[in-house]
This record gives sequence, structure tokens and C-alpha cells, in this order.
Amino acid sequence: MSDIKRIETGARMSQAVIHNGTVYLAGQVGNPGASVTEQTQQVLAQIDRLLAECGSDKTRILSAQVWMADMSQFADMNAVWDAWVPAGHAPARATGESALATPDYKVEIIVVAAQN
Repeated sequence: MSDIKRIETGARMSQAVIHNGTVYLAGQVGNPGASVTEQTQQVLAQIDRLLAECGSDKTRILSAQVWMADMSQFADMNAVWDAWVPAGHAPARATGESALATPDYKVEIIVVAAQN
């Protein structure tokens, strides 16, 4: 039986869970009210930090779900994403529009990655 390791666990959720060499991150959001570009940069920095803590990195991301409050800002988010993803390591990805936890959030990203 495999152990389950939880990172930054609170009463409601953990920021990351590791099981059988797979890392599952909670949805990451940026600072409320910042632009979609700034929020995407903040989110990706948080993903980098959490993956490192879990023994992984962005070259090991298997899948990503991107939720946007307004798809008219898709190109702005993608500009940041495209600069962040290492060439040859793009994960499977889906993007959708959704009402996020607060109207101040413009983007939320959820990733699943393999450990190193």
C-alpha cells in the first residue's frame, strides 16, 4: 500500500498531494485584482514552488486545467504560459471559462505532474 503525502494541508484542502509518484496540485490563483498577466505569472511561480517541494518540476507536468473568468483574456494568459513551458515539455491541457471563487480572480490553474 502506498503512502499519501499532503503538502500545506489546511482544514479544507491541501495545496499538493503525492501518491505513487504522481503530484496533484490544488487550483492555484494569483493576487486578487491583479491583471490576468500578473495573476498568471504568480500562479506559475506558485506551481514551480510546489512542484519543487514535491520533487518535480514543470518538465514533468502531465496535464493542466486552466480556468479563466473571461476567455477574452485567453491570449494574455497564453503569452505568459507559452514563455513558461519549456520547449518539448507541453502537457496535455484544457482551458475553460468559469466563475472563479471571487470576481477578483482572473485565472486558476490545476496541474498533475510526475515526480522526478
